[in-house]
Amino acid sequence: MEQLTELGMRARRAAFSLNSLTTEEKNRALMASADALEAHAQEIIRANRTDIENGRAKNMSEGLLDRLLLNEERIHGMAEAVRGVASLPDPVGDVLEEWTRPNGLRLRKVRVPIGVVGIIYEARPNVTSDAFSIAFKSGNAVILKGGSDAIYSNGAVADVIRGALSENGFPEDALLLIRSTDHETTTRFMQMNGYVDVLIPRGSARLIQAVVRNSTVPVIETGAGNCHIYLDEGCDAEMAKAIIFNAKTQRIGVCNAAESLVVHRSVLDTVLPAAVKKLQEKNVIVYADEEAYGALTKAAAADPALKLSLIERAAEEDFGTEYLDYKMSVKTVGSVEEAIGHINRYSTKHSETILTPDEAHARLFQNAVDSACVYWNASTRFTDGGEFGFGAEIGISTAKLHARGPMGLRELTTTKYQIDGTGQVR
Repeated sequence: MEQLTELGMRARRAAFSLNSLTTEEKNRALMASADALEAHAQEIIRANRTDIENGRAKNMSEGLLDRLLLNEERIHGMAEAVRGVASLPDPVGDVLEEWTRPNGLRLRKVRVPIGVVGIIYEARPNVTSDAFSIAFKSGNAVILKGGSDAIYSNGAVADVIRGALSENGFPEDALLLIRSTDHETTTRFMQMNGYVDVLIPRGSARLIQAVVRNSTVPVIETGAGNCHIYLDEGCDAEMAKAIIFNAKTQRIGVCNAAESLVVHRSVLDTVLPAAVKKLQEKNVIVYADEEAYGALTKAAAADPALKLSLIERAAEEDFGTEYLDYKMSVKTVGSVEEAIGHINRYSTKHSETILTPDEAHARLFQNAVDSACVYWNASTRFTDGGEFGFGAEIGISTAKLHARGPMGLRELTTTKYQIDGTGQVR
């Protein structure tokens, strides 16, 4: 615990130093960090190669290996994300409200940094640079605890950024990485009250729930992504094919990938077979309920290109599974209301979309589905800080307090009241 306490004290000191930085200084530090990531790309890739080799030896799934992989293109993307954060307005110091009381007191509600942000995450080394950049721009120090699967990659990225900060005269302890991978250290990290102001878990449902259960530090719960697409009656077949294919297959290992298809009974024989046939270009296995299985079996009899070998009957647990794989469940419903009920039962409250020409159905769906992001005629893959215009993101919150949805710079601030007087007493 002593080592963690020392990290906490160092983070507190760094957070205090960050309070005095101007926006221009913060941006200069971020640009230097982005340049350093690209300049040291080969070192990071060599470290990442060790993690990839270890992951394959442990039979890590293709989805998780994809999350873990770093190459020059992805490192360039990480650097660009850091630069993107530098280009965003600085929320610190924004005056949200101001007013004068009858007694002459002048009050201002102002955005300020949270302080020290802790993040526990799994095999996503890009989180190391994303989390740093958003925390730094919003005036926060960050303590990171990555998983053992990405330990070498995370270490290399953190070392490069810390080096860039130090070389340019900024506090390198604005970014601290816990190098230990044992569970006891993780649990102790969750209980660093007084050193860590908020804890944000990013990863599997198991990780997130472990943090929620064990942490004594306030937690912003980010969601596993059992994301749904609902095919309403009258939906356009070509649009459905394109959106489903994108949402399911563009990247299978991300939380905003679609995992569940909900289908109105009226399009079982038309839109569903066309969509499944498109998914089969990527060998997606479909786990269909009895009605959908029957419709697909009939369609396969008429179209040999529709492979029955990739269509299986669904079990109840399929409807609540985040596969992170080339797999998708299919549930048949008779109305938009039934679709909403099914989604609210099985969803992880992340992202859902309705494909429909009916605006009334779309608005009902958007209002009644209890998720952070609810789309009409668009892919769930847009649930992303960059796509929302926030720059890089710290995570997708499925909680309802403090922040919900993609968390950018503003979501890593809190507020304080500044009160000016002229000698008033009560």
